Amino acid sequence: MAEAHTPRPGAKAPARERGILVIGLGRFGSAIASTLAGLGQEVLAVERDPELVAQWSGRVALVEADATNPEALEQLGARDYPVAVVGVGSHLEASVLITANLVDLGIPQIWAKAVSQEHARILDRIGAHHVVRPESEAGERVAHLVSGKLIDYIQVEDGFTIVKMRPPRELEGFTLAQAHVRSKYGVTVIGVKSPGLDFRYAAPDTRISVSDTIIVAGHPDLLDRFSRRP
Repeated sequence: MAEAHTPRPGAKAPARERGILVIGLGRFGSAIASTLAGLGQEVLAVERDPELVAQWSGRVALVEADATNPEALEQLGARDYPVAVVGVGSHLEASVLITANLVDLGIPQIWAKAVSQEHARILDRIGAHHVVRPESEAGERVAHLVSGKLIDYIQVEDGFTIVKMRPPRELEGFTLAQAHVRSKYGVTVIGVKSPGLDFRYAAPDTRISVSDTIIVAGHPDLLDRFSRRP
């Protein structure tokens, strides 16, 4: 792992064909950087707080620099990264400036953390390609999980969600064709996991048992209604 360093004036990192730039090593940014590094991804973290730099030095490749300064980003070769993550969220001005700098550099994919709906709207308007609100999204996900039969909940896009859940009693012992799940509830069972067996994609003749776990896709409102079936 590369140790922390401050870019020298005029110094520029060599061009990179792939890699992920993570700016900000708070809880969100450090979790992303360390997980990506553990997955074998090429990651460069950027942090201006000396204490965080010292904490993460040797654990992830990082540079001590102020990403609100476009010249600092140029010096460390930020424009050569195809993906950048802005983990700075609590300081609105810094978050916006960093994201705007990355947009100006033409980074193909910019992921940015927002702490409020208004913050997310600003980041979206200035050109962030993906805006995430981890606290809000985690809260929504847990709320869905504790309210019914759901085991896992993933919102892919507005209007489309995938859940893992226990099957309602009315499906038990019937094939999907017999249960008419889609015509009755507007959702689609896309997979089934039975105890001791591998996951299998669902087909009309797939029979559901009481011990199965099913993977269902559809609109979140319809999924919520379906998950509340006894």
